[in-house]
Amino acid sequence: MIRKRTWMVIAIVVGAVLIDQVIKLYVATHFALGESVELTSWFHICYIENNGMAFGIEWFSKLALTIFRLIAVGLLGWYTHVLIRKENVRNGYIATIAFIIAGALGNIIDCVFYGKLLQGGNWFFGRVVDMFYFPLIRNSAGEVIFFKPVFNFADSCITCAVIVILLFYFKELNGKEKKEE
Repeated sequence: MIRKRTWMVIAIVVGAVLIDQVIKLYVATHFALGESVELTSWFHICYIENNGMAFGIEWFSKLALTIFRLIAVGLLGWYTHVLIRKENVRNGYIATIAFIIAGALGNIIDCVFYGKLLQGGNWFFGRVVDMFYFPLIRNSAGEVIFFKPVFNFADSCITCAVIVILLFYFKELNGKEKKEE
């Protein structure tokens, strides 16, 4: 059971990080910064570089944010290690934590390496590559009024995993694990 769960976590993290990085590298090398391609009226690929956290929020310095992400991934890795060893924790909960780790790692790679390799700056100060844009609702003037953020696959992994945890694994957050059926 422990070995199977460990391989599940490794597969999720490696798979999601690879998908994220392939998409980001493709966009960063095939699009001009700011370029946008409309695939449908409600879905665009729009290449931007984000200095902060999800949705462009900038609460901390870039270095502090990168260090925070590294610490968070370390703590989540340790937490996952503990969860894997517990028999009464559902595999789905462990998988959602793995997706959060993968999303954080995907954005850490951008911050640590892209600043130097793609953006000509310094290590640990890179901007995160974002590209998915869903202008879902527009007003009569054509301005987007709902869903302006541009985000990436890593952000999606984190956001979807948190939503799934809140909807289906809330008891696990409170330490009241269920036996897998």
